[in-house]
Amino acid sequence: MMATECDCRPVNGETPLLFQPPSPRQRFYRRERQSVPAARAFARDVLKDWGGYQRADDVLLCVSELATNALVHGVPPGRGFLLRLVPYGEGGGVRIEVHDSGDGVPAAPRQDDGEPGEGGRGLVLVSELADKWGVGARHPGKIVWCEFEGRGGGYPAGGGATEFRTTTCVPSSRCSSAAPCVCSRAVRTARRPSSS
Repeated sequence: MMATECDCRPVNGETPLLFQPPSPRQRFYRRERQSVPAARAFARDVLKDWGGYQRADDVLLCVSELATNALVHGVPPGRGFLLRLVPYGEGGGVRIEVHDSGDGVPAAPRQDDGEPGEGGRGLVLVSELADKWGVGARHPGKIVWCEFEGRGGGYPAGGGATEFRTTTCVPSSRCSSAAPCVCSRAVRTARRPSSS
């Protein structure tokens, strides 16, 4: 299985590392069956690295459902999908984005359609668990996203106090927070501050 992770924040090697709030994290997955559990494990590690999240089980279930939908319905053969987790809001919210290059727009079955058939149950779960969800444009393809609002005072103390040192992230316009990263290589090293 091939997965790549990127932390696309600009780094100035002469500036001392500062404590920063959690940064968006993303990883690319190939169109393979083992990508769904790998995406879930990645999301679990990110939430843990951010210091935990009260609704982690809901977030992880939605990551699984959106990744499964991307593999089954959205990713053409020979392609993959990008999973992106973004902290947002002052209350410690989490946004999940799954980018794929497939056609079509997913929709959860309406309640008046009766019981969902073999497909469609994943988006019903996402719509029930997440505070918001939707589909955004991407060329080619789409971004299926969901958001979980923070429930309280943000991320736990120390949750965002991870130091990052990133190697070359192919500095160019190809790497921005608004677009999927196409870095050739990025390495993240994290060190928790001492409790003393």
